[in-house]
Amino acid sequence: MAVRAAVLPAIGAPLEITGIELPDPGPGQVRVRLAAAGVCHSDLSLANGTMRVPVPAVLGHEGAGTVVAVGEGVTHVAPGASVVLNWAPSCGTCHACELGEVWLCANALNGAAGVHARTADGTDLHPGLNVAAFAEETVVAASCVLPLPQGVPLVDAALLGCAVLTGYGAVHHSAKVRPGETVAVFGVGGVGLATLQSARIAGASRIVAVDVSPGKEELARAAGATDYVLASDTTAREIRALTGKQGVDVSVECAGRAVSIRAAWESTRRGGRTTVVGIGGKDEQVTFNALELFHWGRTLSGCVYGNSDPARDLPVLAAHVREGRLDLTRLVTERITLEGIPAAFDNMLAGKGGRALVVF
Repeated sequence: MAVRAAVLPAIGAPLEITGIELPDPGPGQVRVRLAAAGVCHSDLSLANGTMRVPVPAVLGHEGAGTVVAVGEGVTHVAPGASVVLNWAPSCGTCHACELGEVWLCANALNGAAGVHARTADGTDLHPGLNVAAFAEETVVAASCVLPLPQGVPLVDAALLGCAVLTGYGAVHHSAKVRPGETVAVFGVGGVGLATLQSARIAGASRIVAVDVSPGKEELARAAGATDYVLASDTTAREIRALTGKQGVDVSVECAGRAVSIRAAWESTRRGGRTTVVGIGGKDEQVTFNALELFHWGRTLSGCVYGNSDPARDLPVLAAHVREGRLDLTRLVTERITLEGIPAAFDNMLAGKGGRALVVF
């Protein structure tokens, strides 16, 4: 069956909106009609080669939709069910999974190397991060779909698949923010906005948002920021001034840039925690001297997918949405059609906007 999709023909090439031939679901597979997909910076990282992906590929890893058909052996969802896509399903058997660290599953992205669909001329297409959400419909492994809890609008639920899980997990699972602590969030994109809301939910007393764009202040404050700082050479000094010259208890870096990782570290109090969520390139080198590591006693940690278990955390996030603590609409700055994805990528490159949502 032919559907329209955003195809990455080669690393560094512009996305092409074109028709693809999508197969029927085989054993252990599910076909989903997309209601919406988030345009995430990770897709840009795949497109420009920061993260490796077999090409040509259909990108898009953050989506929600309705089950159209299921293959043999699929029992946890049925046609007509509303689902959220899970781009990093855990295998349950590797060393990380046995330790309970399912977000580090060694086999989570094995499906990205498979053949997902074909172009009109028969060229094989791969699913960027397993789920190929930049398409009207997709066929995925059954482990890549999670039933959507009741009370969450289907279109908005697309953001639960990556941005919200990542931001929420960075605060609650990685940094483990406690009520009354102070938090700084570097980068006010989709993940940053989710992180700001999650810090508010955690009971942070002061939440400082940092970004290069003055136009994002309103978005940040609406999401929970109590203060807004424009990124500069004096960012760390400004944040310390806001916190009695101590620095924040927790910094969360969402941009993946060496300069902002270093600023997040320097903005954290002695003995505080700095969590890096952003995906940077190999050329983004961050340096520390041995004395400062000892003296400041800070914890610096990476954070993959918010250290989250989607099956465990999705119902928790849905409860926050239903009870009004988490507002998914505040994570979206623009609603676009499939044709708008290339322009949304250009906006991300230029540092404009927060998060675009593709509505099918």
